[in-house]
Amino acid sequence: MRSTLVCGRFAAVLACAALAATPALARSVAQFYKGRTISMLVPTSPGGINDISARLVARYLPRYIPGHPAVAVHNEPGAGGLILANRMYNEIPKDGLTIGIVERATPLLAIQKDPNARFDPMRFTWLGSVSSFANDAYLLLVNSSSPVRTVADLKKPGVSIKIGGDQPGSTNLTFALIAKKALGLNVDVIRGYPGAAPMFVAMQSGELDGQIIGYGSVRAGQHALWYGGKLRPLIQFARRTRLPALKNVPTGRELAPNAAAKALIQFAELPFFMALPFFAPPGLPPDRAKALESAFMKVTRDPRFLKRAKALHLDISPVDGAGVRAVLAKAAATPPGVIAQYSAIVGQGPKRK
Repeated sequence: MRSTLVCGRFAAVLACAALAATPALARSVAQFYKGRTISMLVPTSPGGINDISARLVARYLPRYIPGHPAVAVHNEPGAGGLILANRMYNEIPKDGLTIGIVERATPLLAIQKDPNARFDPMRFTWLGSVSSFANDAYLLLVNSSSPVRTVADLKKPGVSIKIGGDQPGSTNLTFALIAKKALGLNVDVIRGYPGAAPMFVAMQSGELDGQIIGYGSVRAGQHALWYGGKLRPLIQFARRTRLPALKNVPTGRELAPNAAAKALIQFAELPFFMALPFFAPPGLPPDRAKALESAFMKVTRDPRFLKRAKALHLDISPVDGAGVRAVLAKAAATPPGVIAQYSAIVGQGPKRK
């Protein structure tokens, strides 16, 4: 009987200790962040979809992180986001005071075994993505003044367009090269632009004829050009079926000339299912990592955030950190031959002078 009482008392003490530990843990996260500022890093220049999304998330994130730290956005364009990914993995302190948005295709560079990708994408602290591209599409578009009116025109002798792109790891460059090499279109791919906004400037000056950009992104960042009828979409990528709003624009998969090209396009499109991913360095203290991911997902459900995102024409179809890791795992399981073909194609293209 005495043994039973002792055990019962011991169990009660453990239960009380466990209950006490939970608020203590919460307080430790709040105490760490109180009065501090989190740096939100963006690997592109201001004005593009990554920048717009990062600034919108930064506006609401402090409300949901214990301790309510400030969040300051910093643009650090370079190498299509590869520089930021390497820094986030190898250099930035693993304390939870630095987070960022990564170009969606940058993690694939490690899966391709690119020697410049010095990170394991599965080990990042993934907060989630605000979009899985459920209501979006990735468009090859040209100036409406271009004589090219359909994809068929880009297969005619003597007809070609100049398409801009960023650096390896950026999806605008990737799909520009896929349009040229996998779909056989007459496009000259000029890389070296630090984001979508500078490419639109180049399009308006006549330096470029077009670029590849998200449907939501162009409406959010170039409202006047899109709604003023100054742009013409020719292809929609990252879609299994045509987006209802673009029912007359063919998908990349429809245009694939053979099974190999279709498999290549499907691999390239995988990052869109984690279209706007936010991350932090690997090895964060587990309580801070959990707090950051939880806060991020709460932002994506905040009515004020959703109202503002709708006004900006952003697709909000969020996935959590586990969902991002699932997309990366699927990419890593792609047959090596498809990955090799993809790597051979996206490594090509002249640089901007």
